[in-house]
Amino acid sequence: MGTKANGNNPAAIEDANVIEDLMRKQGEALQALFTPLMPTTQSPPPDPADLQHWAMSAAKLQKMWLDFGAEQAGRIEPMLAQLGNPSAWNTWAGEWFGQFPLARPEAQKKLWDDSVALWTSVLGHYTGTTSPVPADQVPDLPRHDRRFADPKWREQPVFALIHQTYLLLSERLRAMADDVSGLPPEKAEQLRFAVRVITEALSPANFPTTNPLVIERTLATRGENLVRGVEHLLTDLRKGQLTHARQDAFVLGENIAATPGKVVYETPLFQLIQYSPTTERVLGVPLVIFPPWINRFYILDLNPQNSFIRWAVAQGLSVFVVSWHSGDASMADVAWDDYVLGQIAAIDHVRARLNVPAVHAIGYCVAGTTLAATLALLARRGEADKVATATFFTAQVDFEKAGDLKNFIDDGQLRTMEKLVTDGCLDGRYMAATFNMLRSSDLVWNYVVNNYLMGEDYPAFDLLYWNGDTTNLPFKWLRAYLTELYRDNRLVVPDSLTIDGTPIDLHRIATPCYIQAGRLDHIAPAESVWKLTRHLAGPWKFVVAGSGHIAGVVNPPQSGKYQYWLNPGDPQTLDQFLADAQETKGSWWPDWIAWIRAHDAAEVPAKGRRVPGGRGDKPIEDAPGRYVKQR
Repeated sequence: MGTKANGNNPAAIEDANVIEDLMRKQGEALQALFTPLMPTTQSPPPDPADLQHWAMSAAKLQKMWLDFGAEQAGRIEPMLAQLGNPSAWNTWAGEWFGQFPLARPEAQKKLWDDSVALWTSVLGHYTGTTSPVPADQVPDLPRHDRRFADPKWREQPVFALIHQTYLLLSERLRAMADDVSGLPPEKAEQLRFAVRVITEALSPANFPTTNPLVIERTLATRGENLVRGVEHLLTDLRKGQLTHARQDAFVLGENIAATPGKVVYETPLFQLIQYSPTTERVLGVPLVIFPPWINRFYILDLNPQNSFIRWAVAQGLSVFVVSWHSGDASMADVAWDDYVLGQIAAIDHVRARLNVPAVHAIGYCVAGTTLAATLALLARRGEADKVATATFFTAQVDFEKAGDLKNFIDDGQLRTMEKLVTDGCLDGRYMAATFNMLRSSDLVWNYVVNNYLMGEDYPAFDLLYWNGDTTNLPFKWLRAYLTELYRDNRLVVPDSLTIDGTPIDLHRIATPCYIQAGRLDHIAPAESVWKLTRHLAGPWKFVVAGSGHIAGVVNPPQSGKYQYWLNPGDPQTLDQFLADAQETKGSWWPDWIAWIRAHDAAEVPAKGRRVPGGRGDKPIEDAPGRYVKQR
């Protein structure tokens, strides 16, 4: 490979030869690992240039891992110790898997018999050959999964057997988890969740030597894909977070969160952004949007094509948005009361600024849950008329059917979470990892394969960039939210909770409400969102949007995507609603703005303080403000 050495120094020549021989052997080993896994009719002798390239790849991989190991020395053990005694995890797992049906001899025999039958069936498609099948002749095998949709999984019997066996085992393990008896309902649900997460992690697609696409890429690049992949992996390990999108592709205020506006008010908890009007006249009643503080507000302002904020401004609304402060040591004592009172403060400031009696309000996800408490508090205090209408984006108030997140709120997990708290706040990267695990196949392993194994570059995708832009959470609020709402479901119990010393009752809310749910939402399931309709005293309109927690909300009319369902009748359950619902193609946004205008269509000129930063108005700074940029 041409290692340089001093020709007059025999020791140096010997050392150089040893290093070169070691690198050559590493390269040969790396090549030998992958080449037999992609058989051809006749393997040609190794090319010296190829061996040199493989050796360089092996050397790069080794150096990166050695550098990383030295860099991280002394950091791993304290981190693990912070999570508690490993024996506790073993006990926790034993409670579940000790009762797992797979331990029964009859279950093992049936699984073996079914496996033999599957292998016989799969191999029957290849007529006893071990040679690859042409791509246009790949057989249709018994089990299907989009992770194995590429024909290369079926071109060779070895990979066909691998992925078909995996799908059989996954199917049976999940069925067995459903059949486990003797566990409390919440533990049984945790078991099903754990089995799903584990089986998704063990997919043969996630390992370089059992994924034919990775093997093919590795051979074609002579290991360079693995070098790039390990670079991605080590970068993510250093920052403690899985990367989904190119980090240098977006700049806040330039090509993302770029709708023109000004920060017109701020507190230690939030900044209030007012957006510049684009119409000569605007609706008299302004709109205040409360996004969730577990994410950055600009999910509603990603780019001009899919920005709900920009679209709402174009509809003639005076739009205000709250940008929450990411948790830090100064917020260690922030509780849910503070967020409710923060919403009221924003509402009152907008009313005073524009000299109007009421606002339209939107609450998204956890901020929607909080908006319901805000409305209940205002109603109890005789101030309900401050809010003309309320809109809820995928928001829950009744947590009986709250979905997979309930798997993370037993006492043991809360204690573990508390060990991760620093300065009174939970690092947002832990919450991001939790949400990723809810759909680990799409949000974890898909990126492991593409970016770590295939060595592909990250896409410049604004939604994925936002997804990784985490916020820290005051743990005092988070613990109360998870226990009092998610676990104990107290928000729907009249006067069970108090805000600022005042008991609240959702049944007092008479404000007209527009309630949106995502049909495929896994964070706030539609069945759970529907339950809000059972706790209101005033009129409401319920809409089910196609897709999930994000795409179901962020679906601009010009995209032409998805659909939504309405039911003008009086359904008492979500099933009844869907049974007679009328489907409309496209976005539900036009239906929402029509509903807003139906409540008050009066317009005023877009001038004075309707234009932030105009004559006599001194805003704090330009949108999107500095709070959203704090890390």
